[in-house]
Amino acid sequence: QVQLLESGGGLVQAGGSLRLSCAASGRTCSSYTVGWFRQAPGKERELVAAISWSGRNTVYADFVKGRFTISRDNPENTVYLQMNGLKPEDTDVYYCAEVYGYPESHSRIEYDYWGRGTQVTVSS
Repeated sequence: QVQLLESGGGLVQAGGSLRLSCAASGRTCSSYTVGWFRQAPGKERELVAAISWSGRNTVYADFVKGRFTISRDNPENTVYLQMNGLKPEDTDVYYCAEVYGYPESHSRIEYDYWGRGTQVTVSS
């Protein structure tokens, strides 16, 4: 059973930076795409960024382009989300998720395994 554990969330002022980490365990094979999603209370969980197993393919939501960077360290089974230029509207719980292969649309229903999330709060 794959388990994902997010870390790195916290409280930061607007304009600041945070780096989230997603550590995976229990995998029995490779070729997983990992995505970062976020969700505010009462809202749908939305994709922030995703990265293929090789790292050659990445996807970003329009609202984070130029500010966030997703990367991965496969030997360490860890995926990172570097978040710069944070805004109060980035305040959410951030989740990492993974799916075997590379999904077509990166909708949340395509991802099979989820972490429990880490809170990011950006003060104005």
